[in-house]
Amino acid sequence: MGPKRRSAFTIIELLVVVSIIALLVGILLPAIGKARDQAKVSISQSNLRNLAVAHAAYAAEWSDRQLTYIVDNASTYGDYGDWFSEYASEHGGDLSWYHASNHTPVYLGWGHTEGGAYVRFMYSVVQAANASLVMPIVFDSSNTQYFGSFRLVNGEQFAQYVSGKFYDKTFYAPKDKAVVQAAAACFESPDDYCTHADVSEALGDIPAWASYCLSPAAMYNPAVMAHDDPTDDTNNGWVSPWLLPAGFRSPSMSQARYANLKTHMLEHHWLQNAQQDCNGSFEPGTYAGCEPYYFNHAWESSPMTLFYDGHVEGIGTRKAMRADGRMRAQTGEPNWGLWSKDTEYGEDGYLHEYGYDQAETSYHVLTTDGILGRDVIGD
Repeated sequence: MGPKRRSAFTIIELLVVVSIIALLVGILLPAIGKARDQAKVSISQSNLRNLAVAHAAYAAEWSDRQLTYIVDNASTYGDYGDWFSEYASEHGGDLSWYHASNHTPVYLGWGHTEGGAYVRFMYSVVQAANASLVMPIVFDSSNTQYFGSFRLVNGEQFAQYVSGKFYDKTFYAPKDKAVVQAAAACFESPDDYCTHADVSEALGDIPAWASYCLSPAAMYNPAVMAHDDPTDDTNNGWVSPWLLPAGFRSPSMSQARYANLKTHMLEHHWLQNAQQDCNGSFEPGTYAGCEPYYFNHAWESSPMTLFYDGHVEGIGTRKAMRADGRMRAQTGEPNWGLWSKDTEYGEDGYLHEYGYDQAETSYHVLTTDGILGRDVIGD
């Protein structure tokens, strides 16, 4: 009897096996990618819920007030250009540097300089370029226009209710790739504030901003963006906060008239359903030359959003635009929408011109009536 022949796969059988494996990989990879994406979305939702708890703790200690970095009566000391120096002058301040009687700065936290000194980092108001960073958002024309404390949610005054760290991961959405990468070197730092964030040198010594932003409209006195009344010449839908004695007085949390429809915090960048990572219209970009598109720059954007009643959900830009259109149509008044076109930003609102497609909305940022208004309409 001859030797037994070894059985082996034929070429065709091997090809069939390889084809099946390739097919399975093709089926599973999208599912795995989707699961990973959903996990990141869940983390962002959890971050916002944790921040909601921090806001409640802040309000509990400050008579139900919201986070604010500016004195309520700032407008009584002048206007955007000179209020901070007048405030310091009237309080015996020392304009050469921070002094206890000057306006309180936005503290970033204690940390080490590159030289090894342990200092308390801050945006001191006695420096003119930083004066705007205590305002909710800058309407006045300047190099900090469109910026403000609504982007500084992780300042020390609020971060102490989270962990005390500026670069706590709670402030950063995992899908915010450019920002997370820039802040990565600081996440493990033992200091409250870290100077190793990878941001564009052309922009100066700035941090990697948090992924989430507050609603600046809701941080102002509601009279600043009160409804336009075409029958009343004294009410045109916009009053500069510098013209109101208490224009900068932050409303209390409980003043939210439509708590389940008014946005409190959301992802500032276009993270959900994003088609592009960097917006070439911004030069220089904040993060190694990259500036992400903002949440209101695309129809398909659907930022994870915290509302004043504490619930978290994704609110699509398209949905916000439809709600605004319905409101303007119902009233028959083009300026009676859910966001104000009457501010210094005009029809372009919050940087519409830098958008990805035809998205034109400034919900959350320029909400009509501020905290008394709403950003979406109930279904």
